[in-house]
Amino acid sequence: MQRTSPSSSGLSRRRFNAALLVAAALPSWRAWADEPSPFETLEFDWVDMKRQRAVPVRLYWPNTVATHAPVPLVVFSHGIGGSRRGYRYLGEHWSSHGFASLHLQHVGSDRNLWFGNPLGIIGRLQDAAQEREAIERPRDLRFALDQLLASPFGERIDGRRIVAAGHSYGANTTLLAAGARVEREGRVVELRDERLAAAIVLSAPPFYGEGDPARILGSVQLPTMHVTATGDVIRIPGYWSGAEDRIAVYEAIGDTRKSLAVFEGGSHSMFTDRPGTGGSDLNPRVKQATRELTLAFLETQLGRRDAAGPLRQWLERYRTILARHALGVA
Repeated sequence: MQRTSPSSSGLSRRRFNAALLVAAALPSWRAWADEPSPFETLEFDWVDMKRQRAVPVRLYWPNTVATHAPVPLVVFSHGIGGSRRGYRYLGEHWSSHGFASLHLQHVGSDRNLWFGNPLGIIGRLQDAAQEREAIERPRDLRFALDQLLASPFGERIDGRRIVAAGHSYGANTTLLAAGARVEREGRVVELRDERLAAAIVLSAPPFYGEGDPARILGSVQLPTMHVTATGDVIRIPGYWSGAEDRIAVYEAIGDTRKSLAVFEGGSHSMFTDRPGTGGSDLNPRVKQATRELTLAFLETQLGRRDAAGPLRQWLERYRTILARHALGVA
């Protein structure tokens, strides 16, 4: 159990900073127990007043780094119908190894889609997938990153080592923040966040309604790690995307510093916190493999260690559940 801070909503900068300072000073639950926690968990209910849009977040903050060492950061975007509390298997793992992990909640496409009149769920899902929400999501990412860097935590974050990550719809959000270019009426919708050093892309769908993916993704010019599975098929009312689409996204990325891992079998939701989807035996193995692979990517791309040795060891451990890989090692 990790502590969760009181939330804040629409706070002024001074009140927000004060709330963060108090939260940061409080001991975690495990500090009272015998076993120290490798990370702490805090939640904040931020509001972007310019857009009149709530941006709730959960922050996994590492306790495993030296007192004054700069902390690298991952900003994570959930899939459709998710929340800031999802994908904790990744946030907890990264933070226990010295990375802060900020998990966003996108209010126009979050878990609230599942509530209300059951007869309206199809309409709510389709509405959440519309262009206006797809554009607001990377703006959520930029706003949340601005907020965190302006807080007392920002003094501890290494601004040269910030990575975006996301699953499914969140992978699209990640790619837009990483430099994917979408044109409307002859103009590029500019959503790139220049502070990002790399991106982790889990189960990325194609950009709905767009043509040549290389025209959109060729402008992504930073290292990317793509993770998917042969059974990674998206089926929601009114939308279907085969596993081959994840490969097409990977291939369309313009930067040559890209890596790919494709697991054999599985499912699209296997990369969420759900424990059984994709196979009761395969699911936990893929989660563990994804934890280890993404951590190796973070550490190598952000200059913590050489890539070849860890990736080769990873392949030896998980080769039997891989259908394909492009990791730069045999």
